[in-house]
Amino acid sequence: MRDALHLSEGDEVQFTVHPDSAVTLRGMTAVPADQRWFWTEEWQACEREASAQIAAGDLPVYDDMATLFAELA
Repeated sequence: MRDALHLSEGDEVQFTVHPDSAVTLRGMTAVPADQRWFWTEEWQACEREASAQIAAGDLPVYDDMATLFAELA
């Protein structure tokens, strides 16, 4: 089970008992409070979009920093 849930000894887990008496076990990871913004659904959606664009090669390429900064302005 540790391998399936990517757990190591001492990791935290969460048990959820459902109305039909089924039990779900999830591995939990503590996230420092100052970093929880990264794990919001909105931010993660943007991360997935960026990853898809990178994988597709859908990125601008700049020959120099001046051109990059000019486009950002």
